[in-house]
Amino acid sequence: MMPGVNPKQMKAAMKKMGMKMDEIADVSKVVVYTASGNYVFLNAEVVGITMQGQTSYQLTGEVHFEETAVEIPESDVELVASQTSVSPETARAALVECNGDIAEAILKLTAV
Repeated sequence: MMPGVNPKQMKAAMKKMGMKMDEIADVSKVVVYTASGNYVFLNAEVVGITMQGQTSYQLTGEVHFEETAVEIPESDVELVASQTSVSPETARAALVECNGDIAEAILKLTAV
């Protein structure tokens, strides 16, 4: 709900406009998955708002972002290690630091 607005009056006004609000009870956590990471909402409140037959959801809560771990194929590790004459462990660390970008990892390891 909106702060400073009487919830009962808000609900009546929305009903006049043909809108319906339903809170989803007992939600504790919501996760929004993206390619680069996940948005995690703790102590979440989710309200479904139905208007003209279409429902949208309003989400509030304490949010933090969790980055997804980069998957490094073994072939990329071998390529970087062979091109830079470093150990596979060093090559993997450079690839992780460069988010899997082979060219950037090679440049990082060869730059002095």
